[in-house]
Amino acid sequence: MLTRRHFIQTSTALFAATALPSGPAHAARDQWDTWDAMVTPPDYIPTLTNPWGLHPRFMPQRVVVNAGLEPGDIHVDPVARYLYHVEEGGFAMRYGVAIARGNLYEPGVYTIRRKARWPRWTPTAEMIARDPHLYAQFADGMPGGPTNPLGSRALYLFEGNRDTYLRIHGTPEPRSIGGRASSGCVRMVMAHINDMYGQVRTGKRAHLYSTNDVVTATS
Repeated sequence: MLTRRHFIQTSTALFAATALPSGPAHAARDQWDTWDAMVTPPDYIPTLTNPWGLHPRFMPQRVVVNAGLEPGDIHVDPVARYLYHVEEGGFAMRYGVAIARGNLYEPGVYTIRRKARWPRWTPTAEMIARDPHLYAQFADGMPGGPTNPLGSRALYLFEGNRDTYLRIHGTPEPRSIGGRASSGCVRMVMAHINDMYGQVRTGKRAHLYSTNDVVTATS
C-alpha cells in the first residue's frame, strides 16, 4: 500500500529538508484564451489572489520536500488535501485540492499519459449507474468550457497503457477545495492548474497516497 510516509517522513522533515471540445475544432480553440481570462482573477498573483475564499493553507506555496523525489512528478496527500509538483533542487509547488468522496478515491502510482486544455468531459458508465439523475443527461459528453466539470485543464492518469479515467483537473466549483467532492478525480482551482499545466510533462508519475495514513501536515 502506498502511504503518505513514503513521501512525508514527518511534517517537520517536509519543510526542513489531447481531445478537443465538441464542435468545430478551430472554433473551440478560438475561445480558449477568452475562457482562460474568465477564470483568471484580475491582477492575479498565484500566492496571494483568493476571490474563492480558500483557507490560506490551500493557496499555492513553494515548499521544501524530502530528498530523492523525481522532479516533475506529482504527489497528492489526500489527508491534508495537498498536491505537490516536484521541482529541481528539493522544492515543490504545493496546491490545495479536493479529492474523491467516500470510497471513490483510488490510491496508487499512475503515469500522466495525456494533457488537455479545455477538455471535453464524458461521465463513465459507473458514474451514470451510480447517479443517473446527475450524469445520464451527459452520456454523450459535454463540450469544454467554464462550466465543464473538468474545467480548464486536465491531466489523464494511466496504469501502463490503460486509461484509469482518473484525472487531475480544474473545477468550476472552487469552494470544494479542501473537501471530498469528486467521483474519483483530484480537483484544483482552475487558475492554479493553469499555472502548473505548462510545467507538467507527459510520462511523469502521479502518486496518490492512501487516506489510511493518519500523519497530518501542520502548515
